[in-house]
Amino acid sequence: MTFQSPIQQALQHYPITLALVVICVGVFALQLFFGVNPTNPTNQSLIVWGANFLPFSLGEAPWRLVTSLFLHIGFMHLLFNMFALYYFGQVAERMFGAVNFLALFLLSGVGGNLLNNFLGLHSVMAGEPPIISAGASGGIMGIGMALLVTALTKTSFNNFALNFRSLLIVMVINLGYGFLVGGIDNASHVGGAIIGGLLGMVYIIQYRVIRQQQLFAHKASSAHWPPNHLGDRPISGSTAPFIPPSVLKGKIITASYVVLIVGFMAMYGWLHISFMQLLNHALPSIIH
Repeated sequence: MTFQSPIQQALQHYPITLALVVICVGVFALQLFFGVNPTNPTNQSLIVWGANFLPFSLGEAPWRLVTSLFLHIGFMHLLFNMFALYYFGQVAERMFGAVNFLALFLLSGVGGNLLNNFLGLHSVMAGEPPIISAGASGGIMGIGMALLVTALTKTSFNNFALNFRSLLIVMVINLGYGFLVGGIDNASHVGGAIIGGLLGMVYIIQYRVIRQQQLFAHKASSAHWPPNHLGDRPISGSTAPFIPPSVLKGKIITASYVVLIVGFMAMYGWLHISFMQLLNHALPSIIH
């Protein structure tokens, strides 16, 4: 058996997880190179580096909904998020496949940022100042929730059998910590978890559709039904064959991505219009 270093294993089995970690660490390294404080960066430096800041994100810089996912507010924020991203990612990517995993991370992160801006806009309307947010937490919570839904339904992908209780404890601690400690972007956590849970259900439905199709194909060909150790419930008294994550694709997943993206665009459009109306209403009173 050929020895593989941790980096070689990561490149072979979960390259997207490794790439996301490298990007986040690389952005932080660039911040240090250009003189950003590693423990307490200023608001101005965070905005310059692409943080999610409502006046810009809902104004002329919607790309901040994505760039903020790779930006972190200090070394400890980066350290905790990268540990969680690796902890969830190296399992989720091998279960759902690289493409689905990347989509899960990005859509959950953007969904969390949109919820953050939705609540932030209402806070601004109530007279509160807008806040600055950054970090991969929304995407990470989405990954964790997708895994939790998978464990809850006792569905195993790629021979992974997850412990629901352990995942539930980890998710509760992460969500609860955000509500108990100030200065944490709870909206992004909750929004990311919601999107991740929805996508987790989509993957499960698509997976079971593929299993049904394989079952019918085997019955039609009278071929030997290969043994499987997935551990989830059999279909029509038979055990389904192994389904590699690269096969986890189909119309259900594609349609779900399209619906989410269109929904995000519609929500962003509504938030943008609402913010511009607020801005146009507030400017005359400020000038006078």
